[in-house]
Amino acid sequence: MPTDLAIDVTGVTKRFGEKTVVNAIDLQVRRGEIYGFLGPNGSGKTTFIRMLCGLLTPDAGTGTCLGHDLLTEQAAIKRHVGYMTQRFSYYEDLSIRENLDFIARIYAVPDRPSAVQRSLERLGLANRSHQLAGELSGGWKQRLALAACLIHSPQLLLLDEPTAGVDPKARREFWDEIHQLAADGLTVLITTHYMDEAERCHRLGYIAYGSLLARGTLDEVLATARLVTWTVSGPDLRALADTLRGRPGVEQVVAFGNTLHVSGRDATKLEAAIAAVRDPRHEWQRIRSGLEDVFISLMDEAKDNFS
Repeated sequence: MPTDLAIDVTGVTKRFGEKTVVNAIDLQVRRGEIYGFLGPNGSGKTTFIRMLCGLLTPDAGTGTCLGHDLLTEQAAIKRHVGYMTQRFSYYEDLSIRENLDFIARIYAVPDRPSAVQRSLERLGLANRSHQLAGELSGGWKQRLALAACLIHSPQLLLLDEPTAGVDPKARREFWDEIHQLAADGLTVLITTHYMDEAERCHRLGYIAYGSLLARGTLDEVLATARLVTWTVSGPDLRALADTLRGRPGVEQVVAFGNTLHVSGRDATKLEAAIAAVRDPRHEWQRIRSGLEDVFISLMDEAKDNFS
């Protein structure tokens, strides 16, 4: 494996019964990179992450994670990966310090008391170290979970929607910490539904119904989508939206505050549809498509794998 790749997998597939949950995904993530993994609920993101960290075995595909074979060296992968699940998974009747000490024991961390203290101080938990985990707010539980993921000095962090239900200040502090960790050489693969968080990643991948539909930097993902977007403001936008939907060239009409975003891939047809409903009360402007516009467009065109 090239030394600059932390994750290098090809054709990774997972089936449950007759349903293909992850469909032949190729993914390369460079060391020290923050890679954002986007997709709707049920798209296969969590299943893919669990295969990367050795908790599930792929039904097909090959590759390496941190230089270890994805199929035959799962135990080695687990020792060098920190995995933060969607749900808080630590002991609520133990204190913050006791939880970290327990995780450190599992990983046989040398000089455990010092490692726990360093982790407490790095994540700003030292003053709360004796507080029970069950008494913590969402933001403090998030810090504890991240501290636990880092206690054994992993080379790769796999974070599954880590900021869901966390207030904006805690989210910002969390991302500041993630960028510092990446600057120190740690690789991060993170799933999120927040577009502002996705834009803070170095590169992105979009998965829907088990298939990876787009990948690259933010600019590359936006360019690949080839989505044309207009914004319109003025009165009676709800009625205007109803009029626009279903017209040739109009793929989506989405409310954004006091405006509508009207998007489609065929610029000529889209402009013709807009021209047919223009009136002096409304102000139209062509804008750069945003990540949320692209996200919705990709989700709409994806083929459902439920059946």
